Amino acid sequence: MATIALVVTAAVALGMGRAGWSGGDQLALFGLGAGLAAFLGRYASIRAVCDDVGLTVRNLLLTRTVLWEEIVEVRFPDGAPWVSLELSDTDELAVMAIQRADGDEAKAEARRLAALVARHQR
Repeated sequence: MATIALVVTAAVALGMGRAGWSGGDQLALFGLGAGLAAFLGRYASIRAVCDDVGLTVRNLLLTRTVLWEEIVEVRFPDGAPWVSLELSDTDELAVMAIQRADGDEAKAEARRLAALVARHQR
C-alpha cells in the first residue's frame, strides 16, 4: 500500500503539472504521498519480538526493549485496543502488535505472551 500511495501521488502530481499546477504544488502533493507511504511502512513494521533477554516492542512511534524481569503483568482487558505490559517501574507499555481487532487469535497471542513472561521469570 505504501508503494501504491507513493506511485499514485507521484503520477497525479506529474499529471497536474500539465493542468497548470505550480512546481511547489506538485512537490507538496508528492510530499504528502511520501509521508503517507512512510506512515504505512512504519505501521506495517509494528511487532513484538522476544529473545532470552527480554521483549522488543516496536510500536508506531517508539521501539523499546524490556527485560523479562521488568514485566510485572500482561494485560488485555475487555475493550482495550491492544495488549499492554505493566512494568516494574510503574510504566505501562502498549504492545500494538497484538490488537483486539484480531479477535480470538489476539487473545491466544496474549495468553502466549503471558506464558512466556511467566516462564522467563522463574
